[in-house]
Amino acid sequence: MANWNLDTAHSEIEFKVKHMMISSVKGQFEQFDVQVENQGDDLQNAKVSVSIDTASINTKSEQRDQHLKSDDFFATDNFPKITFVSTQINKTSDDEYDITGDLTVKDVTKPVTLKAEFGGIGKDPWGNQKAGYTVVGKINRADFGLTWNAALETGGVMVSEEVKFNAEVQFTVS
Repeated sequence: MANWNLDTAHSEIEFKVKHMMISSVKGQFEQFDVQVENQGDDLQNAKVSVSIDTASINTKSEQRDQHLKSDDFFATDNFPKITFVSTQINKTSDDEYDITGDLTVKDVTKPVTLKAEFGGIGKDPWGNQKAGYTVVGKINRADFGLTWNAALETGGVMVSEEVKFNAEVQFTVS
């Protein structure tokens, strides 16, 4: 069994959510870890686990970030991590996978399925073998207890319940 080590300098987890129903606000988590236990370079038989530091949220607005860290959203003092642990991985084409697993946000755990696209394998200038993936998905934040919102005079709400995310991850394969 091989372990893949996350290359944090070449990996990121971003999210976006509709604001005022007219545009999207993007953010990212700056501190996270992804562990992959695998036999070879194919995800089909792998076990994937993700741990995200909720206090590392960055939306380029300190005021918004503090609100997201508060009890209205992530309650980072009580729930410092978001976690995902795969339960099943299905290869859907030569370079695409469905990764199903348990996502835990705050104290709520629910199954979700993510789409992963294999970007390829290559050797860096120092001889390290690297593998890259793009992972996308979406969740309803209310399903995980992230229910804060405000009604707008024009109708609709301040923050959409749908959250889309995109992860670009690169691993050193050993």
